[in-house]
Amino acid sequence: MQGFEFYNPTRIVFGAGKIAELARLVPANARVLVLYGGGSIKQNGTLDEVRAALHGHDVREFGGIEPNPRFETLLQAVEIVKTEQIDFLLAVGGGSVIDGTKFVAAAARYAGNDPWDILTTFGSTIQDAVPLGSVLTLPATGSEMNNGAVISRAGDDKLFFGSERTFPAFSILDPTKTYTLPPRQIANGAVDAFVHVMEQYLTYPAGALVQDRFAEGLLQTLIEVGPQALATPTDYTVRANLMWSATLALNGLIGAGAPQDWATHMLGHELTAVYGLDHAQTLAIVLPAMLQVRRADKRAKLLQYAERVWGLHEGSDDARIDAAIAHTRDFFERMGNPTHLAAYQIGSDAVERIVGQLARHGMTQLGERQDVTLDVSRRVLEASL
Repeated sequence: MQGFEFYNPTRIVFGAGKIAELARLVPANARVLVLYGGGSIKQNGTLDEVRAALHGHDVREFGGIEPNPRFETLLQAVEIVKTEQIDFLLAVGGGSVIDGTKFVAAAARYAGNDPWDILTTFGSTIQDAVPLGSVLTLPATGSEMNNGAVISRAGDDKLFFGSERTFPAFSILDPTKTYTLPPRQIANGAVDAFVHVMEQYLTYPAGALVQDRFAEGLLQTLIEVGPQALATPTDYTVRANLMWSATLALNGLIGAGAPQDWATHMLGHELTAVYGLDHAQTLAIVLPAMLQVRRADKRAKLLQYAERVWGLHEGSDDARIDAAIAHTRDFFERMGNPTHLAAYQIGSDAVERIVGQLARHGMTQLGERQDVTLDVSRRVLEASL
């Protein structure tokens, strides 16, 4: 096991009806800005619950954060924070809203000239941030219990940043808030969480036995409850396990002391930036191809994955690896996420365009061994067609 330092200060408040706990979780004397997305929380009553819980607090609201939060939109919220002297942010929504709120928190107190520098330096220039909390309505990204965020900007830019100053102070997870989500969002959430685990698990053996077992349990749970969440939208147990799995998939625990990949995510981000695909849609396309192209380097872990996650014990090593990749692809397809670019009418011209994007953003040495060159990425994209 590699040496590591694990730190996660986020308080999780889990269960039905827990939005009422905002009354004690948000500082009583804070000037609060509630941030949210396209308005679904108005339709399903979640925003009303938040308003009721914050009765007596000094509250303002900012809506319209996009599914892939836009830098230009978030700067408007930054101005509100500055002019209204906001000192606590509350994100109400899914990972995009929480990601956007993290950026607002950092940008509002950023000492530099251009807040985009927060992204180009991956958050290393953040010295301070406005405290924030979240009410999660869509299980997917794990942003509710980590310090990272992904922000987009006009011109096909989509970059990641993270800082110890952008952990949520708390996050409320109420599984009942997922009941009215469209099937596409539930499917995306399960796929996103699954790939988060795979990025931290399917690398090479490093003696991280505890992390491996945790990861394998999360993968098996997602395989079990993902289709159930689509079939029985109001099954509390199913939705609770999906929500908690997605949170644990990216709160730092299973990746501590273990090598991590993230090449699938880097290619996926560029596909979203250029073609507007949902984040999870890009992951479902890229991961099976990534595993196929890099099967030699990932051989030991692929065989472990085949045996422990999919129960594949018969046949040659190569046959079991083939089957494990096929099962992975089938799981994504069963969740309603196609695994080829052709399903979205994206052709072979995408390959060089995405490779160009990777080069422009310095993504030329990716993966757990930093050996995913532009040529390897090109082969993965060709296998994704």
